[in-house]
Amino acid sequence: MERLPSGGRQEPPGMTEAAVVYAGNYLNRLSGERIERECRLRLEAGCRTLIVNFRDTELVNSIGISILLGIIDIAQQYNASVTFAEVNAQTAALFEMLGLTRYVSLVQGESATNGPRPIWPMDC
Repeated sequence: MERLPSGGRQEPPGMTEAAVVYAGNYLNRLSGERIERECRLRLEAGCRTLIVNFRDTELVNSIGISILLGIIDIAQQYNASVTFAEVNAQTAALFEMLGLTRYVSLVQGESATNGPRPIWPMDC
């Protein structure tokens, strides 16, 4: 999604507003590191919003939580926001209990975030 900044110029290609990364079935060290790597690449490419989609995620372990905290930290360094989409009730309760919801938004579908186009595994 390209937009016109206040100066009227178009942002360079690749500067999109949002990137969607899918968490997969089980968020542990291996899948978490993949997600973290993809999020970092998207931020470096200029994405302003990271959307981690948990549509297929059944379980998030403690290492997965730690990696998600790392993603939130990286996003803050880039002045980007993080949204968790399609989180099941059990995982949402875990995120709330551990305080992650102080730093991220939870939404039911990607359309709730102004309809970003899924880019995984394509470039931002």
